[in-house]
Amino acid sequence: FSTAIAITEQPVSVSVPVGYSFTLRCRAQGRTSLQYQWFCQHQSDCRLIPGATNQDLPIIAEQTQLYTCRVNDLHRNAIFSDWVKVEVHQCVARGLPPRLWQGEPVIVLNPSEQRVEVGQPLQLQCAAMGVPAPRYQWYRNGNLLEQQKRKKLWISHSKVSDSGTYLCCASNSRGEHWTNAVDVHVGEILPPAEHFQLFHLVFVLATGKIALLVGNNRYQHHPNLLAPVRDVFELSHLLEHLGFQVVSLLD
Repeated sequence: FSTAIAITEQPVSVSVPVGYSFTLRCRAQGRTSLQYQWFCQHQSDCRLIPGATNQDLPIIAEQTQLYTCRVNDLHRNAIFSDWVKVEVHQCVARGLPPRLWQGEPVIVLNPSEQRVEVGQPLQLQCAAMGVPAPRYQWYRNGNLLEQQKRKKLWISHSKVSDSGTYLCCASNSRGEHWTNAVDVHVGEILPPAEHFQLFHLVFVLATGKIALLVGNNRYQHHPNLLAPVRDVFELSHLLEHLGFQVVSLLD
């Protein structure tokens, strides 16, 4: 008999800064007069919200929670609305959202550049505020990634072909906003021993090696030092033996 009640307007998920005020709405039709009761769930705890018996539920955003509305008639028929998520961003940069914010997407977390070894997981993250909550779509080198439609892009075993420039579009009924573009490099990462060998090779092949030595002696609030002059003299001889062109400066 639950078909005796039909929800005509479902509540909508939102993504908002802490302290933001808004209203969740639920509308339904039935054969008799209807009663409304809102519930919230935080982590695994689902509870009735005392006094929340209207079609509209005013909220001041404090923490991320899920909400649903139960609608019942005088014949004990009952139906629940969709569960919706109120995502609350605790740390939002100064100036976000814009002063005259109308609920259009605003990026609050941009992805960061990644270097990943072949076969390791690749993860990129972004986040946006929006009323209603934004949808997400990731792109690589301008091409839409069909499976990547969440805030977090996840590839469990990355391949060289996953290298490229990534960005994400956050959109809702009020507009769209793009994250910064970031470069992702997937390849073989040298172990520390090979890093050292490569550095040594580059050092040996380097030409025109120049050393700049500066010895400061005359300090305003300190007596004259002998060590700087002596150190520069000895170091310059040592570096010249190693093939450096040495430029020495005092004070």
